[in-house]
Amino acid sequence: MASNQHFPAVSDTLPYPVYFRLDDYHAHQQFDYQSHPWGQLTYCSTGVMEIMVAGQRYLSPPQYAVWIPPETLHDGYIRQDVTFHSAYIDASLCAQLPARPCALVLSPLLKAILGDFAGRGVTTPATEADRRLAQVLVDQLQLAPCSRNYLPGSDEPVIAALLAALQADPGSNRSLAEWAAQLHVTERTLARRCQRELGMPFGEWRQRQRFLAALPLLERGDTVQAIALELGYSTASAFIAMFRRQSGGTPDQFRRGLR
Repeated sequence: MASNQHFPAVSDTLPYPVYFRLDDYHAHQQFDYQSHPWGQLTYCSTGVMEIMVAGQRYLSPPQYAVWIPPETLHDGYIRQDVTFHSAYIDASLCAQLPARPCALVLSPLLKAILGDFAGRGVTTPATEADRRLAQVLVDQLQLAPCSRNYLPGSDEPVIAALLAALQADPGSNRSLAEWAAQLHVTERTLARRCQRELGMPFGEWRQRQRFLAALPLLERGDTVQAIALELGYSTASAFIAMFRRQSGGTPDQFRRGLR
């Protein structure tokens, strides 16, 4: 059973305008709704966290961070063991950051800064060098593109069961009709529930999931052909076409960007 708790808090004020946290959480922990006077960047370097913010549920995989503006109500659910990074950013620094919650694409530099502070156990930047690095992080967040490739979730039992099965096997090519039969609903009912709960059709959600699943495989150096087969595509060209639709570029362009 999920345990409810609060996101870790520091106090009513931050000890420095950019404050960092690193926490390890076990699966199935539930965090209560809350808001803060500062902005919050949440990022999982391992695992996936689900965050409900402004009425939209986001899954936060390692390639994306979820940006939560100041005074925005949010909660969280840990679907699997995670290493969870937070950067709390004073409201005075948030004017140039997104005014609405969104998924941000994390550049290699942003990941490196978060990883560096985490590796050294820095929460409050105390040295001039660390304060400059914290400012670089804020500058880079201003440049980070918002992504439409967030992956919404749902607590509705039928849709939750469908999404869990797809997360366990992203390469599954079962049709919506086949899933409906397994879940004991009609295909039309399942299609309606997907649209209502996820804000998109089943096929769009599955494409986004496969796109997100491909990113760590590309980072790892797997071949495009191997990734295509693992994610249920019969040809590399079909996978590349999906990747281009989702990202605007090819898998090789994404990999070159990492370098």
